Amino acid sequence: MSSQMKVTDEIRINILEALLKTGSVQPNLRQVQRRTGYHKATIKSSMDFLQKEGILHGFGPKINYRKLGYDIEVLSINKVDLSEEKAFAKYLATIEKDDHVYWVGSVVGSGNWNILTRNLYKSVEKYHESFQKRYRSIPGFYDLVTDTQSFFSVEPIFKHTSRTKSIIELIKRERGAANKD
Repeated sequence: MSSQMKVTDEIRINILEALLKTGSVQPNLRQVQRRTGYHKATIKSSMDFLQKEGILHGFGPKINYRKLGYDIEVLSINKVDLSEEKAFAKYLATIEKDDHVYWVGSVVGSGNWNILTRNLYKSVEKYHESFQKRYRSIPGFYDLVTDTQSFFSVEPIFKHTSRTKSIIELIKRERGAANKD
C-alpha cells in the first residue's frame, strides 16, 4: 500500500506547526557567511545582539495560504466604542479563539476607526457566514462595534515582498541619504 503525500495531511501540518515553534528553525550560518563574507562568530554575535534588542523575533516558514485554498485575506476596520467594556472583553475573547484571525491591533487615521483585524478565508461568503455566527451574537455587539468596513485582498497581487525585506531596504536608503549629507 503506497502512501501519497498531500500538503494538508497530518504529517505535513504537524511539521509546519513544529517549524513555528521558537528555536525550531535557525539560519544557516555558512550561507550567511557566503553571502556576506563575515566570520561566523561575527554573524552569530550579531544575531544574538539583534534577538536581545528585540529586532529578530525568530525564524519560520512562509506559507502560500492561497495554495491551501484560502483565497482571500480580509482586512476589517472597525469603529469600536471602548466604553462598552464587557462587550469588548467578549469580543477579544472571541477573536482569540478564531483561527481565521491572525492579527488584531489598534489603528489611528481619519475618522474614528480604531481596530484593524486581518483574517484568512476561503471565500467572501465564508467570511460573512463566520462573522455573522461568531461576532454578531456577542451580547452588546451592536453597541460596541458602531461601524465596520471590510476589504478583500484577492488575485492578482501586483507586489508582494516581506516586511523584513522592506524595512531593510528603507534603513539602507535612510543610511545612504544620511551619508550624502
